[in-house]
Amino acid sequence: MALRNIVKFGDDILRKKCREVTVFDDKLWVLLDDMYETMQSASGVGLAAPQVGILRRVCVIDVGEGPIELINPVITSIRGKQRAVEGCLSAPGQWGYVTRPAKVKVTAQNRYGKEVKYEGTELLARAFCHEIDHLNGVIFTDLADEMVENEE
Repeated sequence: MALRNIVKFGDDILRKKCREVTVFDDKLWVLLDDMYETMQSASGVGLAAPQVGILRRVCVIDVGEGPIELINPVITSIRGKQRAVEGCLSAPGQWGYVTRPAKVKVTAQNRYGKEVKYEGTELLARAFCHEIDHLNGVIFTDLADEMVENEE
C-alpha cells in the first residue's frame, strides 16, 4: 500500500463526474487499499477516487466502525434531515454547515463486484452523501449554507 496525494480544491478534477467501474481486478484493489491508507493517514472519515486524481466511482469510508468500500454507489433511500459542520480532506481548514439526510440507504459493489447494501445514520449517512457527491463533481462548499472559522 502507498499514500496518494490528495487533490485540493481548485483542481478541475474535483468538478468532473466519475465513470463507472467495470473491471474488478488487482489494480482496483490497490486503489482501494491506497485510498484507505491515505484517508487514515490524513485523519479523515471518507475519501473518493477523484480526491486522489482518479475519475472512477470509488470511495472508502470509516467512521470508526471499520472500513466500507463503495464501488459504483447509488443512494436508494433518504429520510429525515440533519444539519452539521462538514470539512473535506481536499479543503484543509475549511468548514461549513451542510444539511444532509438523517438516514441513507446505499447500494454499491464491493471489490469483488458483488452487490452490497448499507444503511447509515448520523455521521455515516453524512459520509455516504459527502463521498458520493464527490463522484458527481459536487463539493460540500456547494451545499453549505454557512461557512465557519477553524477554531484551532
